[in-house]
Amino acid sequence: MLVLWTDALIYLLLLASLLLVWYLASQRHLRRPLASLTASPVAMACLTLLLGFAGIGLLDSIHFKDQQSRSNEVISLLDKGCDAMRHHGEKTYSAPFAAYAYGKETITRADGSSYWDYPRLQYGAAHLDDPEQQWLGDVAQKAGLALVQSGLVVVLLAGLLIKIGPRQLWQSASAKAVWLTLLLMVCTGYSLWILSEDYHVLGTDKVGEDVFYQALKSIRTGLVIGCLTTLVMLPLAVLFGILAGFFKGWIDDLIQFIYTTLNSIPSVLLIAASILMVQVYMANHGEDFNNLLVRADMRLLFLCLILGVTSWTGLCRLLRAETLKLREMEYVLAAQTLGVKPAMILFRHILPNVMHIVLISVVLDFSSLVLAEAALSYINIGVDPTTHSWGNMINSARLEMAREPLVWWPLTAAFGFMFALVLAANLFADKVRDAFDPRSNQND
Repeated sequence: MLVLWTDALIYLLLLASLLLVWYLASQRHLRRPLASLTASPVAMACLTLLLGFAGIGLLDSIHFKDQQSRSNEVISLLDKGCDAMRHHGEKTYSAPFAAYAYGKETITRADGSSYWDYPRLQYGAAHLDDPEQQWLGDVAQKAGLALVQSGLVVVLLAGLLIKIGPRQLWQSASAKAVWLTLLLMVCTGYSLWILSEDYHVLGTDKVGEDVFYQALKSIRTGLVIGCLTTLVMLPLAVLFGILAGFFKGWIDDLIQFIYTTLNSIPSVLLIAASILMVQVYMANHGEDFNNLLVRADMRLLFLCLILGVTSWTGLCRLLRAETLKLREMEYVLAAQTLGVKPAMILFRHILPNVMHIVLISVVLDFSSLVLAEAALSYINIGVDPTTHSWGNMINSARLEMAREPLVWWPLTAAFGFMFALVLAANLFADKVRDAFDPRSNQND
């Protein structure tokens, strides 16, 4: 097993998330907003979808060397499960579920003569003798069988949990939303996976690589950008924001000067300069980065660090303002009068009362960071070009949209996956804000 830097940080973030869930569930004053959140069908459906994306990202974060490959290629569990998509490459473009290439070329007959036509794909629908007559029935048969199999698995699992678990697992509206979302996810994902063994379900790109495989691999990049950047940004924002609001004076002035100066620098230029410095460093130390995967992973890690350093200022401002208000509350003044140390006041009285702002901001910032990666990769200062990401897919698709005939599926695939992730994150963030904001009507 090979552990990359981003893999290790993902495992650390997973452990921290589990500890955070345990901590939130153990706090009395947080049980009511958590109950309000779990009672929302929209929140639970979105959380189920987000956990599905996270599961794919985790499968793509477990790397090992492929012993069956002569070059000992480093792959992930997701790569192993997508062997058909990974190895069944075509010469160039092909449309979704197509049996023929997207462009005409010269085809040579067995007798040596040639003609101009659409050639058959090497792997897509290669098992069909007559694609025009057999294609629809074959796709319907494979998809129907996969839907029945995956649906039965979900129904059996639901029946087992209903039998041994409490009634809340199936009676509440939020539980029904979770089961319906899970059913749609499992049935759709398993059906596409089965069909991908014989077809390119989302077509192929210019070099013949499966677009569905690219979109799945891009999930990890989006999650890494959104989550690891938060892991970098959060300590800076919480520490500086609380210190500036509580102590005021020269500490407040210094912290305000730091984030005001940082906000004055155009973030795109700062990111571009930092990425260029990383590229120069890796070029001068080629012996340490002789693997393409290691180089791409290091650039992804530094992009997360740079985005984290440049994106903590907004949350810091919010926490400073909230702390300025909290330090004048009676219980804080009473603690100071009784001689309680400032560190204890910050930890026991200030930090718990700003956690709702931290939680809301983290969930809201996640979707903006995913979109930021796409924008940065589009202008070639994001992740490494060899890294699968929705931004790189969009960057490659801009020229494809101008050709004739139009190649629309790479852009559509990137947009669809990104839209699903960001929409689920935004809807879940709205429900988190409603549940944890003390000024919400639900918590009056």
